[in-house]
Amino acid sequence: MTRLVRVAGLDYAGGMVRIATVNVNGIRAAMRKGMSDWLEASGADIVALQEVRATDEIVTPLVPGWHVLHDEATAKGRAGVAVLSREPAIQHRTVFGADDFDSAGRWLEADFDFGGTPVTVVSTYVHSGEVDTPKQVQKFMFLDTMDERLPQLREHSDHVLVTGDFNVGHREFDIKNWRGNRKKSGFLPEERSYLDGFFGNGEVEAVDGRARTGHGWVDVGRTFAGEVDGPYTWWSNRGQAFDNDTGWRIDYHMASPALAASVGNYRVDRYPSYDTRWSDHAPVVVDYEL
Repeated sequence: MTRLVRVAGLDYAGGMVRIATVNVNGIRAAMRKGMSDWLEASGADIVALQEVRATDEIVTPLVPGWHVLHDEATAKGRAGVAVLSREPAIQHRTVFGADDFDSAGRWLEADFDFGGTPVTVVSTYVHSGEVDTPKQVQKFMFLDTMDERLPQLREHSDHVLVTGDFNVGHREFDIKNWRGNRKKSGFLPEERSYLDGFFGNGEVEAVDGRARTGHGWVDVGRTFAGEVDGPYTWWSNRGQAFDNDTGWRIDYHMASPALAASVGNYRVDRYPSYDTRWSDHAPVVVDYEL
């Protein structure tokens, strides 16, 4: 099983590439609680992180042996996205949206070359939002910008993966208690409508009644798991949510069709128990056969 990237003369012999994503809810706390053990045992070649909440000077020493791309949020101790890789990316970008839109710490694109196959991996952290507040306005602005950027990414490369914490459950399968959350940020019809467009094909009538043009991306988790509840990736710290598996599936691998066709395996690394968690999100790990 080969996991080498051909960059600057290195030879990639072909085979499986393992890509993981996880919202770490603060990388320093996560590493103290056991993230480092998972990171080394995961077998991942690339790991997208969200809600890093630390500076470059703190992040890089925490993950020895990894090449680190990191975009800090404007506000210290908030958001932050990163891409860890066993071999360096060819290039990366953090520009996202209009100049007056603060997307710092929420969108990071990294280009890799796997045996002559260009692959772009995006780590994104969509705003959590809050109904009838400026936070929800920012969330819709971010989703609007994603809607504009996705077709551009497809023009950039046939093999693109947008992965991370979308903070939106797309369908009723994606939230255990969906009926009680229909008017809450994270499951609003207006939010889910964007995902209808991201994953739809042709002209799409979205859940909020809006007509959208489908972008044709693939929800790897739902495609691989099928029409079943979950598998969930986030659980509230309140009550017995984790123990009862009362969760949300809000962490995605959203792949271009060409990349999605290469999926060999999908899994959620759910923690064995509540007290062994190092984040309120679980890693989502996918093997791509390139």
